[in-house]
Amino acid sequence: MNKKLILCAAFLVAAVANTFACTNLIVGKNASADGSTIVSYSADSYGLFGELYHYPAATYKKGTLLDVYEWDTGKYLGKIEQARQTYNVIGNMNEFQVTIGETTFGGRPELADSTGIIDYGSLIYIGLQRSRTAREAIKIMTDLVQEYGYYSSGESFTIADPNEIWIMELIGKGPGIRGAVWVAVRVPDDCISAHANQSRIHQFDMNDKENCLYSPDVISFAREKGYFSGVNKDFSFADAYAPLDFGARRFCEARVWSYFNMFTD
Repeated sequence: MNKKLILCAAFLVAAVANTFACTNLIVGKNASADGSTIVSYSADSYGLFGELYHYPAATYKKGTLLDVYEWDTGKYLGKIEQARQTYNVIGNMNEFQVTIGETTFGGRPELADSTGIIDYGSLIYIGLQRSRTAREAIKIMTDLVQEYGYYSSGESFTIADPNEIWIMELIGKGPGIRGAVWVAVRVPDDCISAHANQSRIHQFDMNDKENCLYSPDVISFAREKGYFSGVNKDFSFADAYAPLDFGARRFCEARVWSYFNMFTD
């Protein structure tokens, strides 16, 4: 076989091997056959095969601290204040049927903050232990990263309860800068959606407080960093914080397209 062909094949295999492969598929309650909200979550880690986490409901004394470990590696990140009351969680759903899934989009590497205490996995499982609705989970998760710092790279979360589904996208502000910029958009009840390791949220209606939530500096921070210079109505979270590259188009957006393609002519 031609040596150049072998080298090209090796590079292609390496590119595929290094591509994230998490996928969330979403169905609003008026788009499902039985009126249920539906979320599927596939993760690309063979180490998660067969895992079914259980966090039993509990009450804690004021001042109790919780040790936080990075979900992917088990690395100890620090301590945070424990909630006085936590709820029963099995897998990625709690006793109130709040469900959280994720896909990692990475985004701009200079925005990662290795000094943060809360990683994306901790956001999922601490959020599930403390929330009774999807909206409450969004507030709890964003408050956590604001108080303790966000350790991971850019992340898309599906956050659902029996009545509504949201996509929230979040990315840090860089080394030593506590907090994150984020936006959460409600998926309309009669729609489907999906995300697969590439930011899904582009323009969003900043005046629709019922269906759109966001950090107050989500646009101003992008301006400050030189990621955006237009008018607010044209701001795209995805374009500013996770510009498309070849891998995102070929391996990530293609998965979402194939899902949408099943339900449209």
